[in-house]
Amino acid sequence: MSFIPANESRFFIWFFDRYTRWALKRRFKQLWIKQEYEPGPTDRTVYFLNHNLWWDGLIPLYLNRELFQQNARAIMEDKQMQQYTFFSKIGAFSINLENPRAAVTSLRYALKSMDREQASLFIYPEGTITPPSEKRPDFKPGLAWLYQQTKEVDFVPIAIYSQNLRSSKSELHISIGKKVNHDKLMSKSKLTGLLEEDIHQLLLQTRKTAGFEDEGFSHQF
Repeated sequence: MSFIPANESRFFIWFFDRYTRWALKRRFKQLWIKQEYEPGPTDRTVYFLNHNLWWDGLIPLYLNRELFQQNARAIMEDKQMQQYTFFSKIGAFSINLENPRAAVTSLRYALKSMDREQASLFIYPEGTITPPSEKRPDFKPGLAWLYQQTKEVDFVPIAIYSQNLRSSKSELHISIGKKVNHDKLMSKSKLTGLLEEDIHQLLLQTRKTAGFEDEGFSHQF
């Protein structure tokens, strides 16, 4: 499949912002957010997230419009982009995970995207939806490559967790962690392991309180 670039449309972003808010409220009983990172007016940020829900494709739009208000884009598997072509209109671009050479094209495009003012990028480093697990996630190497190639860009983990402890209708908890600080000179494999652990620990912390005390979370709806 050929590379699909982002092709933002103000109308599509406006429309899907409203659709996303409606859809999340319809699907989830409550939405809770814990935020330890807030970008400044000149900050550029790469957000990396676990990938366990179909809804993950819409969550970045909600977070950016509601909290971050940056010039956001997202990486999306090319098979999904072919099926849901409108995602390019809200800032997504494709990556072919089965072809390493094609994947490099997408990563270079991502790197160039971070040159924009107030740029941000949402990436699901697992590459595909995986079943929820207490094990450490398994990331593709692209996130570590981006981390090594960027300068003055914050990398921030975001944990997404859905639970049914209080109701038959799921509640959604989103934990936005602190920016990470790893040595860019270490090997790509070691760096990937540290980034995996960043998400893993954030997810474990989220599961400890989500649906029980909700400590540190603010109620969105």
